[in-house]
Parts: sequence; structure tokens; C-alpha cells
Amino acid sequence: MTQPLTFEIKAKSGHARTGRVETLHGGFDTPAFMPVGTRASVKGILPHHVRQGGAEILLNNTYHLMLRPGSELIREMGGVHRFMNWDGPILTDSGGYQAYSMADINAIDEDGVSFRSILDGSMVRLNPEIAMRVQNELGPDIMMAFDDCPPSVDPDSAVVNQTRLAIAAARGIKKRKADYDHQARLTIANERTVRWLERCKSAHGRPNEQSLFGIIQGGADLAMRDWSIERICNIDLPGYAIGGVAVGESTEDIARIVRHTAPKMPEGKPRYLMGVGYERDITMAVLAGVDMFDCVLPTRNGRNANAFTCEPGRNGQLRLRNAQFARDSLPIEPGCDCQACDPASHGWLTVDGRGFSRGYLRHLFQAGEMLGPILVTLHNLRFFQRLMDDLREAILSDDWDAFVSKRAHLGEIVGQRV
Repeated sequence: MTQPLTFEIKAKSGHARTGRVETLHGGFDTPAFMPVGTRASVKGILPHHVRQGGAEILLNNTYHLMLRPGSELIREMGGVHRFMNWDGPILTDSGGYQAYSMADINAIDEDGVSFRSILDGSMVRLNPEIAMRVQNELGPDIMMAFDDCPPSVDPDSAVVNQTRLAIAAARGIKKRKADYDHQARLTIANERTVRWLERCKSAHGRPNEQSLFGIIQGGADLAMRDWSIERICNIDLPGYAIGGVAVGESTEDIARIVRHTAPKMPEGKPRYLMGVGYERDITMAVLAGVDMFDCVLPTRNGRNANAFTCEPGRNGQLRLRNAQFARDSLPIEPGCDCQACDPASHGWLTVDGRGFSRGYLRHLFQAGEMLGPILVTLHNLRFFQRLMDDLREAILSDDWDAFVSKRAHLGEIVGQRV
């Protein structure tokens, strides 16, 4: 292979497309959902079981791995693939989101961002050159450019990143400065993101082995998005991402931004929507032409006893700590082929081949047993991979009625397709 990444579109249905990305560590079908392994681990789950669930590519977090154990150590250990024992493709973010999420307690300037370490309080510096060096040392297949990710909407007009607000409140920092000008902030971020992307491309030390993706910003302002699309996508790269989404907007705003932005991105390059993970948002974005997704929802919700299902009347989730499940003998989702619902099909020895019951899972959470979070996480990971399977099949067959027959709660979203 002459390039570190190739992308082939196999079929289209409207704007939606399905294809295949190939990297030096293997490939993945698109649309693809990437489980998040923040610190080189999908919490509580063996890599083998993540693969069994259908995942073909994972995401690692540059900021956290830079702090601990350090990118130089990981490089010495053979890179992130060997370090975490995952033989498939890996994508790393750049740390730019941390610049946003901790913006009230750290300093952003033209050169980069200064953070206070979450480990020991020491000051940490990130800029385009450092982000590229760290990701080159980590060794993922896809690395994200270091960008300036501002709030997509005025912080006084919406609920913005809760982590940032909680940290700021704990330190007695106001939500925003009195002279804050949101439109000016978007303009600065857009222009800075382009300059930082150019610096990232220049600093990228392994272009024959790792693929750099640029990130489109612009907040909820569609004119700003157009400005960013034109300039980011005019820098020749293997792929591009939509950033600054799902950081404070309404569901309607997310859809408006993605439907406007995705079809304008280069046709022959992978399109990645960063950090968006609810079923409705993924389905909407696939219909708009997006190819790649990541989100912590399957794992974070799994650890908190929230299981994703297609069961009618429950708004997509079972909250397994509820007392109503204490004597429920059903698996999380009858018919699901995950390790929790159908362990026998994965070679696990169980009584009569039955899955783990909702009643048992509730007991595990009530008792503080770690098996509960593991099993529900396994189910959630598989649930999202089954969603991607169904979306790919709908695109290949151009049969969205069959998709809605499996996932009726997404019928309204499918009905809005262009």
C-alpha cells in the first residue's frame, strides 16, 4: 500500500454512503463507530471481547496518555497497538477538546494551550508541534490536528460542557467573562484552527505511516462553518472531521450543523463527526454523509447500569438499578447477540445457554460487583455495532423501511432524509 490510508465508497443512498477504510493496521467498514479507550483501555473490557462485539477501530486520548504513562514510554514499548494489545486501527484525538473543556482554568494563546495537570497540578503545554510529536510517538493510524474548539453556542444561552463548569465552580471561577463576545470567539477559533492545522501538517513526522485529519469548526453559525470548510478542506489531507458539535447545542442544532456541513466535505475522503453518540444523532449524521463516529456513551452508561435497547416505550434505555427489574428473568434485550444477552453463542458455558437476566444484573449493581458494569458495557458496545451493521445494510440495499422495522424509534429521523 503506497498510502497509510485509503478509502473506497462501495454504495450510496442519498447522501449516506458505506465504504471501507484501510490502514497499515487493517481496515474498517463505514459507517463506523469507534469505542473510546481513553487511556489505552476500553474500561473493564478485554480487547478480544471488544473485537467480538464488532468494533474494528478504537479511539485513544492523547492528553491522558501524554500525562500518564507518557508518549515516550509508549513509543519505547512499541506504540499504542502493542502497548494495549489491539491489532486493529487506532485513532487518537489531539488534546484540543481538553483545551475547550478546561478553558476556564487554563490559558489559550496563539501558540497553544497551557493546562494544569489533572494528576499533580503541574503546568502542561500543548500546541500543534507538541500534539504532533506526542501522536507520532503514540503511533496511531489516524491522528487529529490540534484545533481551537470554542463553545458552539453562547455559554449564557445553553447548557455547556458540564465538566468545565464543575471545575470552574469548584475554583470560584465565573461561567464566563463579562466582556465575552461569542461571535468574536468563533472567528478567532476558526482562523486559529486553520493556522494550527498548517503547523500540524508541517510538524507531522510520520506521514507515510500515520494519517492526519483536519477539523472543521464554526460553532452553530453556518456561515462560520462554510468559512471553515473552505479553508480546512483546501489543505490536502487523508480525511476531515466535524468538530465543536455536541458541546452545548440542542439536538435540533446538532442536526442543522451536520446536515449543512457533511455534504460539503470532500467526497472521496472519510468524514468524521467527533464525540456524537446517541442513536438518533448517528442515524441523522449517516443520512447526511458522515462515515466515522466515537462516543463514551456505551461504556459510561454501561458502568452506570444504563443499557441501550430498541424496546418500545423506554426511550431507548433500561435503567437496571430500578426495582422493577429485581425479578425480571429476561436478558437485557431478547434477540441481541452480545456476550451478555447470548453468551452461549460466544462459547461461554451457561445454564441452558441462557443469557444474564435483568434481575441478576440489577443485583450486581446493587451489590457493587464489577461484573455488572462489564456485562452491560459489553451489551452497549454490541448494540452500537449492530446499529452500524443495520445502517450499512440499509445503504447497500437502499431499503430504509427495513431499517425502521428493526428500529422503529428512529423512524422520524429516517423520514427526514434528503
